Amino acid sequence: MNSDARRARGEYLKRHTEALIKDIGYARACEVSGKSKATLGRYASSNDENADRFIPVNVLVELEMNASIPYVTKALAELQQLKLENGMTGQNDPGGLNSDVIRLSQRFATLMAEYNHSIEDGHISLNETKRLLEETNALQQVLVDMKLHLQEGQSA
Repeated sequence: MNSDARRARGEYLKRHTEALIKDIGYARACEVSGKSKATLGRYASSNDENADRFIPVNVLVELEMNASIPYVTKALAELQQLKLENGMTGQNDPGGLNSDVIRLSQRFATLMAEYNHSIEDGHISLNETKRLLEETNALQQVLVDMKLHLQEGQSA
């Protein structure tokens, strides 16, 4: 197996682990997972001494149940060229407009993070293009959901 590709996948998972922990906040993540801040930091660290330390699945589940999106699960799916659906689109979303605004900001932040990572080396690879397109489509879906909620509010 190509060690450069393995390392790139590991770094990708580490970035998403860090995003997951930051989404929840370190204090809450420690509380939910039963792990120390230092341990959680090692799971997210891309330093050489922590390169082979990844978050255990049982800890991941607990953290993602408390996060706004399943960051690492989504990254795992992307690495395998799979697509996850959360089933919370359109009028099925009980959160309404406020929920849409939160999802919009999260999706936009994810898109910008993916873009910044993609242009680090000066060009955007085919896989990076696919991830950017997927994030753009997800952002577009949130905007459609927002539009539906706003139209519902107009007719009410």
